[in-house]
Amino acid sequence: MAFRTPHQRRTRAAALERTAKELGLEFSEKDEWGLRALLRDFELFQKGGRRRITNMMSKTTGLLEEKINICDYQYTISTGKSSSTYYQTVFFIQSKELGLPEMLIYPEHFFHKIGSWLGIQQDIDFEQWPEFSKKFLVQGDDWGVRRLMNEELTKFFLVERHWCVESLGYYLVFYRRRALVKPASIKLLYQKGMSLFENLKNNDWHLPDTTNGK
Repeated sequence: MAFRTPHQRRTRAAALERTAKELGLEFSEKDEWGLRALLRDFELFQKGGRRRITNMMSKTTGLLEEKINICDYQYTISTGKSSSTYYQTVFFIQSKELGLPEMLIYPEHFFHKIGSWLGIQQDIDFEQWPEFSKKFLVQGDDWGVRRLMNEELTKFFLVERHWCVESLGYYLVFYRRRALVKPASIKLLYQKGMSLFENLKNNDWHLPDTTNGK
């Protein structure tokens, strides 16, 4: 989806501002909190050029324990004489209750499978959840990802089959590749993102004990 006119951009911004108020989120048309710089190490935010975050919806909960953000993100990929700009909506949460391994989960397609067969692309598979492994490409810290994954999480993704996740430490990013979420569906995105957060927050995984040479 592309914004062909300034009117379309203003209309979306106004609708998202109303939705933000309903959800108790602050709204800003520009990235006034430096979110793009914070997310620069994630795969999504390394794509293309002319990267830009707009329509920020944010709030901090508790004693600064959780920072919740929903925003529009765009980037441009140039190929010779032509270029294409892609738009999508991103849910991002920063929480001290997470502590996640480096992980990326994508819906798997034919080109991913070719990459795996040729040994070009890492894909962590799970024998106990073959349907999930068949439908999703999973990359990252092998030990941490295997410790983190559980049946409830695989079921979540088998329902939300078009969505992607990236995680690292206290950061969790949730989005649908190259898809803007309509203002009327932002509440549902918020609910899905928080559901995923609750699953990962309550997950009983931990880093190995490296004290005393163990």
